[in-house]
Amino acid sequence: MRRSVVKRGAYAVARVAVLVRAPAGWLWWLGLIAAGIGLLVPGVTGRKIGLLAGAALFVIAVPVAAGMRRRRYEGLARAASRAGKTVFLQDRHVSVRGWRRAHRWHLALAFLLAIGASFAIPAAAGLLLAGTGVGLWLKAGWLGRWEQANESLLWVRTDSLPSGWAVGGPGHASVRGYLTTGVVAGDARPGGAKRRTAGAAAR
Repeated sequence: MRRSVVKRGAYAVARVAVLVRAPAGWLWWLGLIAAGIGLLVPGVTGRKIGLLAGAALFVIAVPVAAGMRRRRYEGLARAASRAGKTVFLQDRHVSVRGWRRAHRWHLALAFLLAIGASFAIPAAAGLLLAGTGVGLWLKAGWLGRWEQANESLLWVRTDSLPSGWAVGGPGHASVRGYLTTGVVAGDARPGGAKRRTAGAAAR
């Protein structure tokens, strides 16, 4: 976050789409690596059954992750209010780094469990992780389309996020509302991807 003179009543906000998108790449790559390692062992069921089970879990995980809490996101987006001048827009890399630090042990545990599960059903748990990552990426894309259609970017107060940035993130029950800015605010495009141009435009 950029250094600035702190104003009375000021608070930081993070992009909703960035927080949703943050786990996607990690889950995708860790899932694929875990699945690849899992194929090195025959497992109890055998590799063929493991791959078939993993493919089924992947197909299930994608729509579940993409659709989870979508109605809540829609409700918060419709009721969002305009961000004031005392709001600090958190940079994309700060939001991603915060999520990664808060969840690094969760990611490591999920990776190890996916590998361990391969001794029973090879590759299945890894493909489940990968499918969850794809689903979150699709959810971030859906948020991006909403932002483009409404010509507004969605932000959430960082102090309203669940303790430890727990599961649920910006769709958690502790989040009471979103804020909006124009589409050129911050350093991330609609959907949470990094802007191609250097620097962030003014709100």
